[in-house]
This record gives sequence, C-alpha cells and structure tokens, in this order.
Amino acid sequence: MYNPISDYGLIGDTHSTALIDRDGSIDWLCWPRHDSPSVFARLLDDRKGGSCGLVLDGATGRSRRYLPGTNILETRFETSTGVAVLLDLMPVHPPDTVAEEGPDGEAESRLIRILCCEAGSVSGGFTIRPAFDYGRAEATAVPVAHGVLFAAGDRMLRATGSDTMTIEGGTATAAFRLETGMRCVLVLAHGDGDRLPLLDGTGDALRRLERTRAYWEDWSARCSYRGPYRDAVLRGALCLKLLTYSPSGGIVAAPTTSLPEAVPGKRNYDYRFAWMRDASFTVSSFARLGYTREAGEFLRFLRDSGASYGRNLRLMYGIDGDTPAQATLDGLEGWRGVGPVQVGNNAIDQVQSDIYGELLAALHDFLHAVDFDPPQKTNDHLPDTLVNLVEAALAQRGQPDQGLWEMPGPPQVMLHSQAMIWVAVTCAAAIGRRIGHPEPEVLDDWERIGDELREEFLRRGWNEEAQAYTMAYGSTALDASVLRLVIFKAIDPRDPRLERTLAAIERELGAGDLLYRYRVDDTLEGDEGTFTACAFWRAGVLAMAGRTGEAAALFERLLTRGNDLGLYAEQIDAASGEQRGNFPQAFTHMALVNNALRLQAEGVGANGGAAATSG
Repeated sequence: MYNPISDYGLIGDTHSTALIDRDGSIDWLCWPRHDSPSVFARLLDDRKGGSCGLVLDGATGRSRRYLPGTNILETRFETSTGVAVLLDLMPVHPPDTVAEEGPDGEAESRLIRILCCEAGSVSGGFTIRPAFDYGRAEATAVPVAHGVLFAAGDRMLRATGSDTMTIEGGTATAAFRLETGMRCVLVLAHGDGDRLPLLDGTGDALRRLERTRAYWEDWSARCSYRGPYRDAVLRGALCLKLLTYSPSGGIVAAPTTSLPEAVPGKRNYDYRFAWMRDASFTVSSFARLGYTREAGEFLRFLRDSGASYGRNLRLMYGIDGDTPAQATLDGLEGWRGVGPVQVGNNAIDQVQSDIYGELLAALHDFLHAVDFDPPQKTNDHLPDTLVNLVEAALAQRGQPDQGLWEMPGPPQVMLHSQAMIWVAVTCAAAIGRRIGHPEPEVLDDWERIGDELREEFLRRGWNEEAQAYTMAYGSTALDASVLRLVIFKAIDPRDPRLERTLAAIERELGAGDLLYRYRVDDTLEGDEGTFTACAFWRAGVLAMAGRTGEAAALFERLLTRGNDLGLYAEQIDAASGEQRGNFPQAFTHMALVNNALRLQAEGVGANGGAAATSG
C-alpha cells in the first residue's frame, strides 16, 4: 500500500512543501508552513492520512521531470487512448521589489494542478480527501462557488477547478474527459479562500504557472557553479531553497516527519525544524554557489532568535524561533506500518559542542562570499558575537557530549566535537583579523589556544589499537564524522594516520560506495541504513588527499543513488538500495553540493581523474 520513499517529488513555495508520487498523488502536505499539522498524510497512513489523487483510465506508463531550472513537477502519462501531461506547482512570484530582508518571492498558499491532453483523448478524475491535523480531525465537504470547501473546525481547504465536482462523504471528485489540446485545472487553497481571489479559469492558472516558472528560472540562473556536475548541484540548491521558510529565514532539515531510518525499527523523527548544524552547512552551500541573500537570510533568522549573539546557542530551533516539543501520534500507523509517528523533537535538550564551530564556519563562508563587506544587519554586534561564541565553545573543551550523531546513553568526549571547537576558535580569529577586531590581543590569544587545541585532539583522538582516529577519546569505535574534520582542515588530508583511518573506515563502515556513520550499539531498535552524506564526504576527502581519480568515480556513482529527480533521503539501505529516513534531506543535498565544489577546487574533471590545469 505504500510507495517507496524514492517515488516522491517535491514542490513548494518557500513556506511549505508537498510530496507527490509517480502516479500524481499528493501524499504529504502541511499548511500553511513546513511544521504545520498535515492536510494530506497518506505517506504515513494509507487509510487515514488523506491525499489528493489522480486516476487516469487505461493508464499504461508514466515518466516525470522538473521543468528545467525550476521546482515545477511535470509528469507525463500514457494511456490506452492518449497522452496527458500534469504540471504541479505551488505559486511563488517575482515581486515588484525585493526588500532587504524577508521573502524574495510572493507565495499564495495555493497548489495548482494543470492537466493537458497532448494526444488522443484521456479521461479520469482528481480525488480530494483531506485529513486535517494528522488525520485527527474529520473533514466535512460542502459545495461552494466553483468547488468544494473542506472543514474541520477552524481548519479549512478550498478546492476549485475547471470541472464540476461531486461529493461523497469527505471526498470530492473532479471528473474530466479531455481531447487533444484541452486542459483542466484543480486549485487547492489553504483556508476558506476568502483571503485569496478565485482564479478566473484556466487562464489565471497558466499565468501563475508562467510567473512561477520565471521566478525559479531567474533564481537558478544566479547559480555560480559551472562545473561538470551542474545539473545535480543545481537540483540540490533548488531543493535547499524549497526547505527555507522565507518569512523568518529558517531552513528545515527535511519537510517530513517519521519516515523510518530502520525497517523494521523505531528510528523515526520529526525533521521539520532548523538544526544549527544542518542549516549552517546549507548556508555554506548557498554562499559558495553565489546565493548570498539566502545565506544572509539564515543569519537574520539567527539574529532574530538571539542565537547569532552566541548566548544560549541551541542545537535546533523551530522555524520561527520557537521550541518544538516531542509527542507521539498514535492515530497514524507510519510508513509501511513502521511507527511511531512523531511531532516535535527532543534533541533540543542534548549538548552538542560542535554547533559553535558549525556556526562560525558558516559565518566565515558567508563573509568570504561578500568579501567581508556584509550588510549592516550581519555586521551588527559582530565583534561581541565572536567573543561570545568562542567563550561558549571553549567552555566545552574536554567536556563529554552526545556528539554529531546525537548518540543516546552517557556522553563521551567526542573527537568531532573537540575538533569543531578548534574550528570555532580558528574561524573566529580569521573573521576578527579581516573585520579589524578592536582587540587584536584577543585574536592572538585565540590563535595560541587554537594551536593547543589542535595538538590535543590529534593526540587524544588517535587510537593505536584501532590504528585510526576514532569516535571518542579512548574509544576504538570508528566514526565517519572524522571525514568532516578533514574537510574543515582540522586533520591534514595527507596525514599518514588519516590514510590508515580511511582504510579502517572503508573496511569496517563501508558497504560498497556507501558508508555507515558508525557501527556501535546505540541501544535504538532496528538497524539503520548507510548515511548518504558520509559517502559524499568520502569523495571530497579522497580528492583532498590527491586520489582524484577515485574521488571522481565515486562521486559520479553516488549521483546515481538519488531518485529519478535527483532527490535523496538521509540514508540508503545497503541491501535493497532503497531510500531511508526523512525525504528529501538537506544534510545530504548540502553534502552533494559542497563536495562537487570541493572536487572542482581539487581539479577533478567530469570523466574521472584530475582535470588539466595550466601553469
């Protein structure tokens, strides 16, 4: 009853997103924002979750793509009588003027579906069955002008279209029969529709299609990457843009909740929040691709939440700065029956010392991208912010924490966390030098402490028995997060000890081209999949270590691991190749983007090996 996770495509308007399967069924939609209760959640319960489906009589085949340079999904259907093309979009329009802060496009909280018969004739219908509040609020359907209004208390959805709708219980159907060149339109609007003018037939829908297409094409044209992997990099960037919440500048880790990382198992989490680590790396991706406004907007989000000033920095935030509380929804069975279904996330209570380095590295990348001449909104309080963040980071020196992977159980002194304190201090000193920090003796002290930190984590992080840099001081457990430390230049890519560490990781954590993040017993139920971002990190590290031929070949094989639209979840099941975990995942896409740029910087060409360089 459940589609593979990879069956889905993503559309959105930088406020919310929808997941649509290969057959044209909208199986996930939270409105009016990413973390709102769901309107459609068939993804998590085939019977009770609700959906907006498409039935085509005599369907024989389908294919799909995004319109080039956009987040508009095109699905082509073949039937026994003809060919139809479905376009799905959530309108977002270029504004007349873009304010210094805030959204760069005008969203409507609408979803438009345009079906065109390209050859012969096609017949069938759209079915709309919302299930508000994760299926906990039963909807009634009543006819209104040009369509149907679904309501459950103050939760409402209005469906209008070019075809008459019939109602049976809480389901509405818009039947159609189209000949060559004919179109029909279905429009879903959040709320009762009173705040939005009704679309005046197909013409209004097509005008919104063209304006939305223009918005995305213009955005894509600003991508500065022109390397051999441009299509994959641009798709990753477009996905990351969809995961932004433009009113606040926040970036969600994924648009879904509770897609399982283990089947069977109980590794289900809500990722519709802004993790400091994920979002900071996304900022780096944006900055390196020339999207400095998107990077700056996340810094606005941190400023408005108070996080950018370095006081009480948290691991994660709600997309408007609120604190999500975790709860279990017993009414939904979960994808393929694998529960629990969670809303909120208790990781907010964990201590993870790497977040200071993550934030300062992202800030450094952003400032470098704007030639250390940031807008005033970013420059406000910057010297004080550096001091606050460094002091907070150094307070964690030598202290145990849960680490990058949010490990349950007693905290340990994690190598990754301790090395990221070095990243924090080093980046803060570099930023301070470039902006002319008013207390240069403070920067001298940071650089001295940075040297001490690096000597310490390199010495204590190495384990002679394992012949590798390991997860925690005194541990023999391997951890793929060491690859990130090479990327951050905390560990020299030509260090002989790193070469031995890579061999150990490939041997003990490897599954072909894929990598598990660790293999220790974390006490959680079920065996998780391989962690896709780790595999992309490995490609980047190989390039940095001079193994450019291996790096290019690995990277190009990993590009085939996404779905047909170039989208990735968090994990991949090594045995089946199926995507696992929330989908699509920002962390995976930023790893793809950043390591494509890293391969380019290391001179890696499109067909393997090192590209020819002059001089």
